Amino acid sequence: MAHQRSIRDLMTTNPQTVEPSTPIVEVARVMRDADVGPVPVVEGDRLIGLVTDRDIVVRVVADGNDPSSTTVGEIMSTDLVTVDPDQPLDEALRLMAAHQVRRLPVTEEDGRPVGIVAQADIARELGDDRATGQVVEEISQ
Repeated sequence: MAHQRSIRDLMTTNPQTVEPSTPIVEVARVMRDADVGPVPVVEGDRLIGLVTDRDIVVRVVADGNDPSSTTVGEIMSTDLVTVDPDQPLDEALRLMAAHQVRRLPVTEEDGRPVGIVAQADIARELGDDRATGQVVEEISQ
């Protein structure tokens, strides 16, 4: 029997968002203050990208770019995999495994970000389900 709970039940709601023009130093403060790694990037109320703490390390710090003058739009990922809040948890796990990501932005049909769902939250919810363990292994490779 498939699990009946949906992504909406587990996602972190109302994620902090930033605009593409936001300086990196500012998004880093958002990450620190909200204690989050991924931050959705919006234009108006539509999700257009995602920036992570790793993006900042790899694309700004390691490249010697200035975090005060580099903007989120310059380093954000725009090739996004998103999930609908009403999709089942195993669909989110399948997408995470297929795209090698640990978190997915959750968007309504109109592209409005409403949350973020983390692999760890789903794994906890599904208990020691073998499929979850397998997905975690695939993502960690």
